[in-house]
Amino acid sequence: MAILIGLILVTLVIGTMVILLATLFENIGLMKYEKIFSIVATFYIAQPVSDENVTVIDTDFSNIPVRLHVPKRKSERKRPAIIFIHGGIFVFGSCKITAHDNMNRLISNKIDAVVLGIEYRLAPKYLFPAALEDCVSATKFFLQEKVLAKYRVDPSRICIMGESSGGALAAALTQLLRSDPEFKNRIKAQALIYPGLQLVDTFLPSHREYPHGPILHREMMFKLASLYVTKDSSMIQALLRNEHMPEESRHVFKFVNWSNFLPEKYKKNYVYTEPVLGKVNASYPVLMDSRLFPLLANDSQLQSLPLTYILTCEHDLLRDDSFIYIARLRNVGVQVFHDHMEEGIHGALSFTMGTMALNLGFKIRDKYIHWLEENL
Repeated sequence: MAILIGLILVTLVIGTMVILLATLFENIGLMKYEKIFSIVATFYIAQPVSDENVTVIDTDFSNIPVRLHVPKRKSERKRPAIIFIHGGIFVFGSCKITAHDNMNRLISNKIDAVVLGIEYRLAPKYLFPAALEDCVSATKFFLQEKVLAKYRVDPSRICIMGESSGGALAAALTQLLRSDPEFKNRIKAQALIYPGLQLVDTFLPSHREYPHGPILHREMMFKLASLYVTKDSSMIQALLRNEHMPEESRHVFKFVNWSNFLPEKYKKNYVYTEPVLGKVNASYPVLMDSRLFPLLANDSQLQSLPLTYILTCEHDLLRDDSFIYIARLRNVGVQVFHDHMEEGIHGALSFTMGTMALNLGFKIRDKYIHWLEENL
C-alpha cells in the first residue's frame, strides 16, 4: 500500500503540473492547451543510435515516418515482428520517445524480433482518420513479401501492439487487417496495454472512480481526444456530461453497456444509464465508427480477431474499456490473455528511465515481453 501511495503521489504531481501549465499558457494566450503536451514530449526523443546488438533505422514506409529496430545477430530461422503504435491521446507522443525506444530495442535483442514504430500524423492538425490511415499504410507496406524478406521476418509471426490511445489504433488496425483477405493471415496476435477503446459512454465506473487520474485526468483526456474529431470546444462539456452522442446512435450502446460486461467487483453500486442523445449542436456520426472506437465492432467482426494480450491497470479511468473488450472477445471465442496490475496506473510504461523510473513500469514491460516470448 505504501508503494501504491508513493506512485500515486509522484504521478499526481507530474500530471497536475503539466495540466496547470497547459491551462495557464492557454488562458494568457501564450499557446494552445494541447501544445504544452507536445513540447514536453519532444524533450524525451531518442536519436536513432545503433548498438552492438541492434540496428536502429529511421526511414519512411509509404511516405509515413517509421523507426525500425533490427537485430544484428545472424539467425537461421526467420524472425517475428512487432508493429508498435504509441499513445498520446492522438495529439502528442512519438515512437521515438526514449522509454519506447529502450523497450523496442530490448525486445528486438531479447526475442530476436524486428520492431516497427509508426510516426502517425497527430491532431489537431490532422483529424480522424489520419492517424489510423498512416498506421494502415505503413503496416501494409511492411507486410509486403519483399519487405518482410528484406528484414527476414516470418509472415506468420507478426504482432500489432499499442498502448493507451495507441491501443485504440492497434485494435482498429487489427480489425481492419483481419477483415482484409490479402493481409488477414499475416497478423498472429495483438497486444493492447491499458488501451482506450471507446468514448461512447463516458460514465463507466472507472471514469467515476478516477476522474483526476493518476496521470490521465478525465477533463484533460476529453480536451485532447476531442481534437481528433473536431475543434468545436462544446464537445468537451458534452463529453463530461455524457451528452455527446448523435440522435441516431442508440443502436451502438449495446456494445459498450458496462452493466452487461464488467466483472461484478467493478460494478459496485453504480447504476447504468444510457448516454443522452442529441445535445451537441452539430452531429458527429464519426462517433459511431468502429475505426475510431474499436469497441463498436460487432460480434462477427470480433470473431475473426487473433490471439490477444491485454494489460489493465486498476487505478486507471480507461480500465473498464478493456474489461468490456475482454468479455466481448471471449464471448465470441477469441483467445485472450489478461494481465491486471492491482497497483497499476495509466502510462506507467513510459516511466522506465532516469529519475522518473517506476518499478511498476518495468513490471508492465517485463510482463508484455514475457508474453511475446511465449506466444509469438
